[in-house]
Amino acid sequence: MTTRRLAKAAEAIRETVSTTVLFGLRDPRVKNVTILRAEAAPDMRTAKVYLSIMGTPKEQSLCMHGLESARGYIQAKLADRLQTKYTPVLTFVLDPGVKRSIEASRVLREVMPAAEDEDDEEDFGEEDAEDEAAEDGESAVSPGDARELSGDLEQSEADAEGLDADDEPPDR
Repeated sequence: MTTRRLAKAAEAIRETVSTTVLFGLRDPRVKNVTILRAEAAPDMRTAKVYLSIMGTPKEQSLCMHGLESARGYIQAKLADRLQTKYTPVLTFVLDPGVKRSIEASRVLREVMPAAEDEDDEEDFGEEDAEDEAAEDGESAVSPGDARELSGDLEQSEADAEGLDADDEPPDR
């Protein structure tokens, strides 16, 4: 089987499982579930469904038991969608990646306020100089800088249209 076919099958498995869990299951244990990805075996007889469950470890365990109980129903929906000779037997795998990223961002937020306070003190002097220049009627950007900035703007607009800065735009 080609890799492209496996990728398409894995995507179909992910979509079907995701919609079935979201709309088809009425089990109160199954909640706060995000289907991340699916991997199909080359013979299409088995598939791993990676998911993330938000909540306490007890809630995660209950949700996994609910998904295992509903596995036959989900596989029946999958059989309708795939229409292959064999319906893959699903295995649900709890992916800790989302939890790790949330924990890492929490740690960074704890560390960053101290760093931001130091940066604010350093930037304060530069902002005062710009504010004083603006109060005196002086521009914070010198005329030479303004010409350079406008040239950069013209070049970026020309790049967006696929032209050189000196070329004229085509008539439309």
